[in-house]
Amino acid sequence: MASPPRRLPEDSLAFALATAGAAVADVLAGRRPDAALAGAPDRVRPAAMDLAYSALRDFGRGDFLLSRLLARPLKDRAVKALLLVALARLEARPDEVHTLVDQAVAAAGTLSGGHLRGLANGVLRNFGRRREELLAAADADEVARWRHPAWWIARLRAEYPSGWESMLATGNTRPPMTLRVNRRRSDPEACLRDLAAAGMSARSLGGAALRLDRPVPVERLPGFAEGLLSVQDLGAQQAAALLDPVDGMRVLDACAAPGGKTAHLLETADLDLLALEIDTQRAARILANLDRLGLAGRVRVADARRPGDWWDGRPFDRILADVPCSASGVARRHPDIKWLRREEDLRSFAVQQAEILDGLWRVLAPGGKMLYCTCSVFGEENGGTLAAFLARHPDARRLPTGGADQALQLRPDAEHDGFHYALLGKEA
Repeated sequence: MASPPRRLPEDSLAFALATAGAAVADVLAGRRPDAALAGAPDRVRPAAMDLAYSALRDFGRGDFLLSRLLARPLKDRAVKALLLVALARLEARPDEVHTLVDQAVAAAGTLSGGHLRGLANGVLRNFGRRREELLAAADADEVARWRHPAWWIARLRAEYPSGWESMLATGNTRPPMTLRVNRRRSDPEACLRDLAAAGMSARSLGGAALRLDRPVPVERLPGFAEGLLSVQDLGAQQAAALLDPVDGMRVLDACAAPGGKTAHLLETADLDLLALEIDTQRAARILANLDRLGLAGRVRVADARRPGDWWDGRPFDRILADVPCSASGVARRHPDIKWLRREEDLRSFAVQQAEILDGLWRVLAPGGKMLYCTCSVFGEENGGTLAAFLARHPDARRLPTGGADQALQLRPDAEHDGFHYALLGKEA
């Protein structure tokens, strides 16, 4: 894991740039950026995260620009990452060129013995001089223009011939911050009043969903610590309504971490609910969320594919199968996904999804319902997985979800991320 240098003042832009660069360097090395950002001081983390995520959203463009500003490929990963962060900021804020170049060079001086300060200075000033020429060239390059890998662009173009451009453009934007009101402790109108009193503008999206006009740290949300509300995308909030649980039902939430959908189900009805999570640390997050919201559910560390390890023999009336996937529908929230995923990963996820569905189908009661959910926009993980499942299980039938072909595919847009839902019924 890369780490930012400590010789820069923590309140300086140079320190934030260095911290963001450390996160981007981890992605260049094939790792998630979370650890580098989590290790940053609290007062630096929001700015560093914004810088890093902006650079990662724009990586296809920044990498293109950098290749034209360097005489040869830059082998120093830390300095390359810092330059990608600085270029993304310079394109977005050209009026800050003098300050940004100065601070980026200061940050570069703490990396690799400081011998690449001159290179950093020359690259960034050269970008300022050649800005119009370079940006025109970037707009003519597909990966640089759309800021997504070539295989991702090709898949969306093939699967969404009338909407792929808007999906790519949306994937490069900052995501909305949507809240879910805990109806057991409050209601949307009361939460809107509390937000307004705290100087936060928000509006209702229907149901328990509220959309903030401007994102804020969760600790600033009035009522968050008291369990009055949670942060959850509007697309993710569709799961509870589609599963339609009623009081007294036995419900299983498989692959449940971090617990947003688990909590929403328990806020909806009085349920005998079991949440499964294969990772111990992620399972602890489910328990923490339920405790904050004042909800009671059982959490077990187990593999959903192997019911023999955790099932007590009593069938479930409802099952939420929120399976592992490419997360292509939420890439604007986690922009490293675009550059860490490979096209061949989709097949691996599809195999894992099939194993999970087959395992869960065994524990669903006759007449029960299972909701298959991904945060993916790729058909191989959605329709492809479902078609194969239905061919293996003649006792399964598709139930309506309000979408085309009895499945609901939400495309990422200004209001929500990308999700796929399909409801399956088991013959009685």
